[in-house]
Formats: sequence, C-alpha cells, structure tokens
Amino acid sequence: MPRINRVSTRAGDDGTTALGSGRRVLKSCRRVAAYGTVDELNAHLGLALATGLADELVEPLRRIQNELFHLGAELSTPEADRTARPGPHLEAKHVASLDELVEQFNSTLPPLENFVLPDGSWAGSQLQVARTVCRRAEREVVALSQEEPVGPYVIPYLNRLSDLLFVMARYQNKLAGNAEKLWNSRA
Repeated sequence: MPRINRVSTRAGDDGTTALGSGRRVLKSCRRVAAYGTVDELNAHLGLALATGLADELVEPLRRIQNELFHLGAELSTPEADRTARPGPHLEAKHVASLDELVEQFNSTLPPLENFVLPDGSWAGSQLQVARTVCRRAEREVVALSQEEPVGPYVIPYLNRLSDLLFVMARYQNKLAGNAEKLWNSRA
C-alpha cells in the first residue's frame, strides 16, 4: 500500500506526471486521460453516494469505488512494465460481479419501452451522470488500446459498469417514485 507523505510535490509543474512504472509522461497523454477519467468517475460515484442512495446500492457502489482504484492503478502502469511492477488489476471475477448486479437490479424493473431520458430523483440523475463519465472512460481506454495494450478486463469492466449504472439509476428512480420519462422520437 502506498504511503503518501506529501500531496504537493511540485514535480508536475512542468506538465508531466509519473506513471506507476516511474516513467514521466506528459499529463496530456492518452494513458493519463484514461486513468484521470476513471478517477473522475469515482468522484461522481462518491457524489451519488452522498445524495442518499437506496441502501441496497451503497455496498456495491463502495466496492466498485475500490475496484476503480484497482483500475486506475492498472492503467497507470503500462502493460509492458507490469511484470516488473505488478500491482492491483481487474480480473474476470470483477466483470462477473457486475454482470450479477445488472441481473439482480434489472430483474426488479419493468422492461424498457424506449430510451429513457436521464431524469428523475437527484440520486438517480447523479447515477446517470456517472454512467456518461463511465462511457467516456471506456472511450478513452479504447483509444489508448489502439496505441498500446491494456489489461484484458479493463474494457469489459467499464462496459458492464456503465450498464450497471444505468440500471441502478432506473432502480433508484423507481424507489423514489419517479416515473421514467421516455424519449419521444416524434416530438
């Protein structure tokens, strides 16, 4: 576990940051954008938790927040450097757990009749914001994967997580008594 003695090191004042391997790169590189967006997603999940989510959503989201730190650690170290610097990473069990949660919460919801507008309760809407940030993180990782390898479970994890956040938003809104507002494609 890393020990953080100082928050402000001033080492990044030149526009660079250190990867998990110790190599310094520009803060604008794809890898930093990818794990930075994962960090942003995690902060949005923290905000969703602060809005007063249904009790049954809290524990899974806290676990997911921890897994997002695994993901950030994995993305901060290039795959080529992971043998010399192994660290936390996503595994098949993490993706499977998301699949199970999607099934669990989705089984309590009515079938979708159309696209759902991101609306409803404050908590449900915040989960929708987190979903869109998750999709952006996924796009950032896909772009990174076009340049260099990423772990085998990174993209599937983000893909499943965005699905789960959508289902959780619907679930939260249902519990809050907020009827879904459907997209009117003829409006």
